[in-house]
Amino acid sequence: MSLEADVPARRTSSQLSSQVFIAIATLEAVSWLALLIGMYFKWIAKSTDRGVQIFGMVHGIVFICYLVALAWVARSRRWDARTALLGLVSSVPPFMTLWFERYALRRHDLRPRG
Repeated sequence: MSLEADVPARRTSSQLSSQVFIAIATLEAVSWLALLIGMYFKWIAKSTDRGVQIFGMVHGIVFICYLVALAWVARSRRWDARTALLGLVSSVPPFMTLWFERYALRRHDLRPRG
């Protein structure tokens, strides 16, 4: 009986970058939703701007993390410039990071190799 069979396989950099990218792309969309809700309360309901203060900062931080994760996964997965640029452009409109994540999964740009 080999001890190696009991040890889980180590993730490669491209697998880890894909998993991190998927998680951050989802968080980016959730932070957009929170910011939009905060904007509703500030501009439509005219009740408080606290949501924009909090979720604006959260969304900004997650947005920067998305850009870093995008650069990492594009490099480790050897994406062409078109795919990387599409990922960058999809970071601007609300919820487009979810669309891009699914697009990259369909094209096998985020799936484990093997």
